[in-house]
Amino acid sequence: VLLEVFRKHDEEEGAYVDNEYLYLKEKAMLQHAAAIHHRELLATTGVKLCGFTAALLPFCIGLFLFMRGSETFLVFGHSLQEFLFSGQWAPSDTASGGGQVGAAMFISGSLVICLLALLFALPVSLAAAIYMTEIASPSSRRHVQPFIELFTGIPSVIYGWIGLTVLIPFLRKFFTMPFGFSVLSASLVLATMIFPVITMMASDAMMAVPKSLRDAAYGLGATRWETIRTVVLPSARTGIFTGIVLGLARALGEALAVAMVVGQMKVFPTSLFLPATAMTTVIASDMGSAMEGGEYNAALWTLALLLFVISFILIFIIHHVGKKRLKGADQ
Repeated sequence: VLLEVFRKHDEEEGAYVDNEYLYLKEKAMLQHAAAIHHRELLATTGVKLCGFTAALLPFCIGLFLFMRGSETFLVFGHSLQEFLFSGQWAPSDTASGGGQVGAAMFISGSLVICLLALLFALPVSLAAAIYMTEIASPSSRRHVQPFIELFTGIPSVIYGWIGLTVLIPFLRKFFTMPFGFSVLSASLVLATMIFPVITMMASDAMMAVPKSLRDAAYGLGATRWETIRTVVLPSARTGIFTGIVLGLARALGEALAVAMVVGQMKVFPTSLFLPATAMTTVIASDMGSAMEGGEYNAALWTLALLLFVISFILIFIIHHVGKKRLKGADQ
């Protein structure tokens, strides 16, 4: 069909048309189509390869962590119960083992610091999200939102340095703390870091609430705050919960900023005003000096494996909540 169109066009234009001309033109068109198909095939193969690699990479990381982290139990003979619930941390830095690998103080430190960070960040994040979506004018929202998003691009070392030079002296003076390095300071730094994550997720969830629901509430005589409390927040709760889980995952994985302000004292977090430690900080500070193949090195890899498992669980929760949200929307 295309050849016939080209032939008629060429005849109308007065171009010379014969069998050789048509043969050459058909050959050129076939070569052009083959070249396009070849380029599309290469692009499709490249995209598939990148997608397969991206899907395979977390599996490979998990397999590697499992192989290294399981040495604590399979090679050195420690039990999972000892690792999770014992507070005796004294691994041997030799290949013969014989030490103690109770990581309960690191696990509890991470949980306490992260939960306190959520406690500090969540009210502020929800207030900022409500302001941007329900109260601020469009021009104000355009000015406020970039400043909040800017927080996500600040390196963690900057947060840690500000906490070290500004926050810790302030806390030491205000609360008459003996060190300044404390669970409280680490929680405040982490709260600042996860604030934009929760805020933007909550804001997007509230923006997705249909305007018709707000109009219906106003039509029933509800005030703006009643509409926010009874309509907007309940409708956006799954998105807000997703932001909370993402913020928790960010807080659990942070090492540098926490290490700079928490004090890195290997004890249980018994007070907000005393130093403690976390899983990420002990891995970052001790992995470089631990002997390769030793019990200490294996115990640190087990901590890394535990962090990976926790992150996987949090991601699973996010996907589960997202599926429930889609099902609710379809219904």
